[in-house]
Amino acid sequence: MKILVINAGSSSCKYQLLEMDTHAVLCSGLAERIGQDEGRLTHKIAPDTDKEEKIVRTAHFPTHVQAMELVISLLTDAEKGVIKDKSEIAGIGHRVLHGGEAVSDPVLVDERVKEIVRECSVLGPLHNPANLMGIEVAEKLFPGVPNVGVFDTEFGMGMPKEAFMYALPYELYEDLRIRRYGFHGTSHKYIAGATAKYLGKPLNELRSITMHLGNGSSMSCVKNGKCFDTSMGLTPLEGLIMGTRCGSIDPAIVPFVMEKKGLTSEQMDTLMNKKSGLLGLCGFTDMRDVHAEVEKGNERAALALHMLTRSIKKILGSYYFLLDGNVDALVFTAGIGENDDIVRAEVCAGLEHMGIKIDAKENGTRKPGARTISTPDSTVPVLIIPTNEELQIAMATVEVLGK
Repeated sequence: MKILVINAGSSSCKYQLLEMDTHAVLCSGLAERIGQDEGRLTHKIAPDTDKEEKIVRTAHFPTHVQAMELVISLLTDAEKGVIKDKSEIAGIGHRVLHGGEAVSDPVLVDERVKEIVRECSVLGPLHNPANLMGIEVAEKLFPGVPNVGVFDTEFGMGMPKEAFMYALPYELYEDLRIRRYGFHGTSHKYIAGATAKYLGKPLNELRSITMHLGNGSSMSCVKNGKCFDTSMGLTPLEGLIMGTRCGSIDPAIVPFVMEKKGLTSEQMDTLMNKKSGLLGLCGFTDMRDVHAEVEKGNERAALALHMLTRSIKKILGSYYFLLDGNVDALVFTAGIGENDDIVRAEVCAGLEHMGIKIDAKENGTRKPGARTISTPDSTVPVLIIPTNEELQIAMATVEVLGK
């Protein structure tokens, strides 16, 4: 069975075609600059293998439709294609940010589901409209092929009420459904399963802490295989310091800055989501640039690094106590989590009294796949497990189609 996974952004579209009998990635790609004068499509055949072949095309993509039409032509190309006809695709799985409380489990997309996604755009204004557009483009270009929505909030919706509620007037929850939803749920769910498998432990007994660290970052506390707490909230803004997001701040800062700077609510939202975090602190969002600046003596870059790792460590400590100190593993994943040994080392520094001891050599060595970077006498294993959100979406799609 072949499943196409689509993650549509406002001006981009990521995709991956998987053969689910083997979980092999037949091809993957990214269409960028949709709606601009010149778009770019990077298409990889057999990615991350010794047979990988990359095709780059530039063209004008007025809308996502034209970009996906080019993708289809590459998928079915007589010489380089990985399928003969698009009818070979059994289902299309879509990453969708927010479905509120109305829908969070993977679901076959129909008009009701699309309306829910549309209504929840107020909670995910950057993602939901683009996710919905991706679904509608797929419906147009792949008529008759079922579409499945896989929601970023799924894993977080398993939290107990004392974890997801805010201490605001209860009527705000009843009327507006203001609560903590949690995001990066597809990644956190995948990592929970992969961690249990790596440790040889039943998923329903797993107690772990996952650190999904990238340009957008979040953490989850896993108890008995389910989300017990998570760092993101009503939106992906809450929690850790991120590339351009401020993370958790004193809420009183918002009206104070708006008044003093004369900002509208939209401008304030943009400031917190797109102009803050590492970018706001030191002018860089890529941790490789931050580390390079630290080496040059850039004090603001060093401040940004230490603030980032401090924010991770604070949540790590709270989750450790939520699990009563009974933690099966700490898991680093995503772009920074998998590749940044400096951040990992700084997060774990000083935690020896909690039984967390990192092996400097293992931590500093690049290796593929899941691995342990803690010392043999560390009572809490510290792991790196690469995330695979596309595979998780594809597996969820297969499960929905099989029902």
